Amino acid sequence: MSLERGDAPDPYDILPPVPAFELTSPDIADGQQIGTRFIHGSVGGDNLSPQLRWHGFPSETRGFVVTCFDPDAPTGSGFWHWMLVNVPLGTTRLQRNAGAGQGAGGDVPSTSFHVRNDFNEPRYDGPAPPAGDKPHRYVFAVHAMDILELSVDSSAQAAFVGFNLTFHTIARAVLRPTFQLPAS
Repeated sequence: MSLERGDAPDPYDILPPVPAFELTSPDIADGQQIGTRFIHGSVGGDNLSPQLRWHGFPSETRGFVVTCFDPDAPTGSGFWHWMLVNVPLGTTRLQRNAGAGQGAGGDVPSTSFHVRNDFNEPRYDGPAPPAGDKPHRYVFAVHAMDILELSVDSSAQAAFVGFNLTFHTIARAVLRPTFQLPAS
């Protein structure tokens, strides 16, 4: 893979490879600009998490983690927008706004919880890149795990959850929409 100056690698290109399964959404699509409903309120959006559906994961799957990561954020380490942990095996879709956070109108299974994103909030927070930056990629992923639950709690840092998740991911489904704010 050849990178232009300033391009960050896709995080799943540098982690151990795992099989893929299918992730779909009526709200976001690979390579397409994310709509206003799903971007952060600070840049004029409604800050709703998109509806997601997945299927075709391995029969050995015991649970899921749902994430959204921006590898293009000007941080040197990317930017976590969402991490929903310990989604049970029987769940194969999340409704629009499931990322609202516990008790805030987000409809998620009772065994699941959000960890703090890089906005320091336990919920989904949508794209809000610097104005004039090139388009940022937002990597929405559903990770199929070989265990029922990760041994973390809601106080865990997203990077720590990601580290532990790497050792239990047996397959992954990904959508990579983009978002760009025009220069002011």
